[in-house]
Amino acid sequence: MFSAADRELMRQALALAGRGLYTTTPNPRVGCVVARDGAVVGVGWHEKTGLPHAEVLAMKEAGQRARGATLYVNLEPCSHHGRTPPCVDAIIPSGVRRVVAAMQDPNPRVAGEGFAKLRAAGIEVESGLMEEEARELNIGFVSRMTRGRPWVRMKIAASLDGRTALANGKSQWITGEAARADGHRWRARACAVLTGHGTVRDDDPQLSVRGVDTPRQPLRIVVDSRFETPLSARVLKDGKTLIAGAVDEKARMAALEKAGAETVIIPNDRGKVELLKLMEELARRELNEIHVEGGHKLNGSLLQAGVVDELLVYLAPSIIGDSGRGMFDLPELGELSQKKSLALRDVERVGADLRVVARFIASGTR
Repeated sequence: MFSAADRELMRQALALAGRGLYTTTPNPRVGCVVARDGAVVGVGWHEKTGLPHAEVLAMKEAGQRARGATLYVNLEPCSHHGRTPPCVDAIIPSGVRRVVAAMQDPNPRVAGEGFAKLRAAGIEVESGLMEEEARELNIGFVSRMTRGRPWVRMKIAASLDGRTALANGKSQWITGEAARADGHRWRARACAVLTGHGTVRDDDPQLSVRGVDTPRQPLRIVVDSRFETPLSARVLKDGKTLIAGAVDEKARMAALEKAGAETVIIPNDRGKVELLKLMEELARRELNEIHVEGGHKLNGSLLQAGVVDELLVYLAPSIIGDSGRGMFDLPELGELSQKKSLALRDVERVGADLRVVARFIASGTR
């Protein structure tokens, strides 16, 4: 049974973990608080891969005051050698009496082993406190570890009648400045920003994070079946870009690689990119969260492939009409029972616009 004090200290650990929102990838976001006799004696949070984990930093700050204390952490302490030593090896000799974790680590290399080692050393272990909040904070990491693919969040800016562009493709700007700035914060937390060849051709986006204090730019991914991305495209400048195609166009691929991009061929039987396999490839590259900013054709293809988990939709108080482009290019439905159902997660006003976060119920996480 967890106390009010336990909940407050776990809230602090989660807040510390949130400091790594933009930086920890491919590692999970983890925060840790060490408390003794009602007072916090040590805190830590994981900043980025290769640096000490949250528990190690908190134990270092606590020092001898850790003896008899309780350690609060949002994810099970690791028990294996990765880029850094196991956290349990720092916790066990510290004299900590109790460890409270929000959730078990979904990484198969840990998956309860950290808890087992702590218990074997005589440390009391409890888990499940604020588990939902902890899972949400690391939803991409959990997805990659349990499903073998990243968490895919699709961002769409549209008019109130669901139009994302004029019939000629012009879309700048449907939503206001506040919504665009908010979108950059969502970009910043992602490991990669994904778009299609058509968007690159028509809009020449940078797909970079701007206006957010982050030392890391996400990988840029272009789904481009025939490797037709212009060599002058801004996505090829000042950052890492992956072009995913379906046809072995050696000359075009060589030119793109000379321009600084990496290319990969992942075809389906229709001469297009096999999107599920692309997501599995991105997971293999240790990408946790993918932020999609594409056109209605790519959006529809991703939906049909069943790889989209969440929608991030900004609705502007305006109407474009039926001649405008929609959100998704999808085949006509014969029955309403065929519709894709969503669970609303959040609805909030951002400037003059409305931000809607909705999750596909079929993803299994509401």
